[in-house]
Amino acid sequence: MMSFTPLAASLFSLLTIVSLILVFVMLGSRWLNNYLIAFTAQCWVVAALSAAVGYYGDYPELYLVALFTVLFRGLLLPYLVFRIIRRMGVDRELHEIIRPSSALVAGAFLVILALVVARRIGLSIGNPDDVIVLALTVTVSIKLIGFLMLAVRHEAISQILGLLVLENGIFLGSQLLVPGMPLLLELVILFDLLVAVACFGVLVNYLITHAGSTSSLQLRGLRG
Repeated sequence: MMSFTPLAASLFSLLTIVSLILVFVMLGSRWLNNYLIAFTAQCWVVAALSAAVGYYGDYPELYLVALFTVLFRGLLLPYLVFRIIRRMGVDRELHEIIRPSSALVAGAFLVILALVVARRIGLSIGNPDDVIVLALTVTVSIKLIGFLMLAVRHEAISQILGLLVLENGIFLGSQLLVPGMPLLLELVILFDLLVAVACFGVLVNYLITHAGSTSSLQLRGLRG
């Protein structure tokens, strides 16, 4: 883990907090386009974080990671998801288990849980640095909220974005906690995301053609 100057720590903290706020924007909205816009903005924030860590931590390979993050996460993936939304012909979440306001409350409790876990982890490794604790908190929070989105929403696009948000949390945390992660591994993760979105595109086509709905609940009909 790196040691941070006050300016770097403030910048990293700002970017991580903004990324968490954008997850709450997705969690509190029913509109699919809002999901996509917030996800795209989060990807650009993660790219900015990668570039900032590369600059202050002297990891030049993170500039390339930031570039690929912008190109693939911030441009290509949103474009593919936007095409899926147009193909679906659905502009909002229709199958909610809980209301957006209740989901926001649940998300807040998950952040508190993540903070408790992060503080314990920080103390256990003997490095309770505020930025490290914040990075752990945001990483765990985004992962938990990603799982929450998968659990309470059933539109295919919500499932896609839930998975992408979950992976964004892992990726964001890795930039601060293990910035020396091999570049090849970062590129493999980006390729896996493209494969996942392509697979969901096929799934959406199947649901529209055979089930007449874009809800993942229709997949229960595949059980024998």
